Amino acid sequence: MLDLVHLRSFVSISQLGSFTAASQKLGLGQSTVSQHLQRLEAAIGRRLLDRDTHGVQLTADGEALLPHARQLLSLERQTSSLFEAARPSGRLRLGISEDLVSGQLPVLLQDFIADYPAVELHLTVALSKDLADMQDKGELDLVFAKRRLGDRRGEVILREPLVWLAADPDAILANPVLPLIVFPPPSLTRTLLMEALERTGHPWRIVCSCQSLSGLTAAARAGMGVLVQPRNLAPPGLRELPPSALPTIEDVEFILVAAPSADRNTIAAFTRLVRDRVTNGLTPSR
Repeated sequence: MLDLVHLRSFVSISQLGSFTAASQKLGLGQSTVSQHLQRLEAAIGRRLLDRDTHGVQLTADGEALLPHARQLLSLERQTSSLFEAARPSGRLRLGISEDLVSGQLPVLLQDFIADYPAVELHLTVALSKDLADMQDKGELDLVFAKRRLGDRRGEVILREPLVWLAADPDAILANPVLPLIVFPPPSLTRTLLMEALERTGHPWRIVCSCQSLSGLTAAARAGMGVLVQPRNLAPPGLRELPPSALPTIEDVEFILVAAPSADRNTIAAFTRLVRDRVTNGLTPSR
């Protein structure tokens, strides 16, 4: 029989790519997490993970087990939720920052819907400032977006550095005028990168402006210019430019903002899931 505690450690290691990070997330010693994996591999009779100097990689058997392990853990959460004093239900109007679309959003939403089928989820994806405006107008119950350092709105989930990304960094740096791929105003990322360039007087020009992260990513992959994104949300196919190549951009904070009228039980349930799934593994799907 498979032990759910062992499966939880396996999924955390797989998600975070590190025994140390998994142990911190689970609140366990690293030796305990390692022991969980060893016992799981012994129960299955297969090697699930390979370790090297670059981190942890799933074996073919590990890849095969992972979706089933997640499904079993999701079923455990669903079963536990049946006995909550006040189960989340009703409508949740959720606003998500465009930056998060390339990350674990699909899995996050899938887990939430599976765990709380009585919740009717309405999703809006937009720029952080636009989401804040919608929430102020009473159109959104919960917003998962970003803010600049020093702002007070929302509950901080994590802090992320903004980095310069390109398909071919050498080609970008050889250009005397920096070609920019940016969101339109009122994008916070756009504001912060412009401030960084203005501080140093670095010449620039906008070659692509698009409301959609997928559109910006396509332009960057085509080699049109440089894109700025949170480091752990860097789209696949792009490389980070050396830190000394271009001005340092101010970090951002990802936050959850609940409307006063939102259902407390539903907000608490989604917040728990975000902290479990995102805080310790905010990475794009590869």
